Amino acid sequence: MGMMTEFREFAMRGNVVDMAVGIVIGGAFGKIVSSFVSDVLMPPIGLAVGGVDFSKLSMVLKEAADGAEAVTLNYGAFIQSVVDFIIIAFAIFMVIKAMNSMKRKEEAAPEEPPKPSDEVVLLTEIRDALKKP
Repeated sequence: MGMMTEFREFAMRGNVVDMAVGIVIGGAFGKIVSSFVSDVLMPPIGLAVGGVDFSKLSMVLKEAADGAEAVTLNYGAFIQSVVDFIIIAFAIFMVIKAMNSMKRKEEAAPEEPPKPSDEVVLLTEIRDALKKP
């Protein structure tokens, strides 16, 4: 088997395709959450704590000098990333919780036991007839 044939078989397995779709959707979801955090959630929080724009919070470690830019520690961007992570992690948790709940409901539904074969039914009737006085 050639390498391309093996790769095609690998890439077309259901799990690989499902994973690829999940990664693409996850990336898009991450962008939506990042926009939600930076554009919707953080401005009111910043306003509530005194008009602070979290994305621009930083600490100057070394001032700009001789044409070199200042060295800054951008902890505001870090705070925004942490909020992004918490929201994404919570959303994924809720999705997995819903999936597990649906899976439990499927497992909880008892299956009807298979009907006994004709031979077993006949033997049971014979046994019951022999027990009668």
